[in-house]
Amino acid sequence: MSKEHILFVGTGNMGHPIAANLLRAGYALTLADLNPEKFADLVKLGARAADDLRDEAAKADLVFLSLPGPAQVEALLFGQGVLAAMKQGAGLIDTTTSSVELARRIGAEAQTCGIHYLESPVTNAIDGARAGKLGIFAAGAKEVFDKYLPLFQVIGEKIFHVGQHGNGATVKLITNLLWFVHAAAIGEGLMLGAKAGVPLDVVAAAIQSSAGASWVADHDIPSIFAGHYDPSFSLDLCCKDLRLAHEIADEQGVELKMGKLARELFETARKTYGGDAAELHVARLVEEQAGLLLRPPHGEKL
Repeated sequence: MSKEHILFVGTGNMGHPIAANLLRAGYALTLADLNPEKFADLVKLGARAADDLRDEAAKADLVFLSLPGPAQVEALLFGQGVLAAMKQGAGLIDTTTSSVELARRIGAEAQTCGIHYLESPVTNAIDGARAGKLGIFAAGAKEVFDKYLPLFQVIGEKIFHVGQHGNGATVKLITNLLWFVHAAAIGEGLMLGAKAGVPLDVVAAAIQSSAGASWVADHDIPSIFAGHYDPSFSLDLCCKDLRLAHEIADEQGVELKMGKLARELFETARKTYGGDAAELHVARLVEEQAGLLLRPPHGEKL
């Protein structure tokens, strides 16, 4: 695999560390991003900057995508003609958190073109990407999954084959739905402790050592305490993923009562602070309402 030509598109918050890990493992990468400065350091590690995307796609043995959402994937593969330019027998791995509908469309078109497509959204945030410990939800033919498993093992730790195209988006969006429901609630729990006069480091430790423990408690509480609210993931992305989760729910006839409330809270946070604001500004809403900051020195009033 390392001798194959890999076109890697999207070196943002998630794509950059994924590409770096592949480079360190000996994979040969040609990189593309709207902002080439994002991968200048990776070129120094041995990657090559792409010239024309269609030409690069035509030469690539594997095209690897890490993009913000389905709109960008659709524009690249269909609008810019990258999928049509790919050679027969090449692979396509898309780690974007996308839509079920688009994954199925890509799958159908890839089959027609003789492209081996794995819809492969990832989880565990930037920390997991940097450490090569992503969770990966790969959907597509089992033989294609088996072929690219060594690559996934470079960037991931928990790797799942989830079946047919569309299932990757479904599983990933379930996990993000639960993330955002908990993220919307974690600020409220902390505020209860703050208002009661319990030291918030004690509240946090108690949550993390109890039935309330979760990845969200471990990952997001420190971001609230730091006061940066986790800038690695924007409110725009949160709202995009919650919208996509609701699209799946509508298709399946499932009512997401908790998900609906979380979506409303995140939409309110986006309207208040802007789409580029960090994910945990949903907890900032709680701080604003209470007039109290959830960061050291705890108990500081707004």
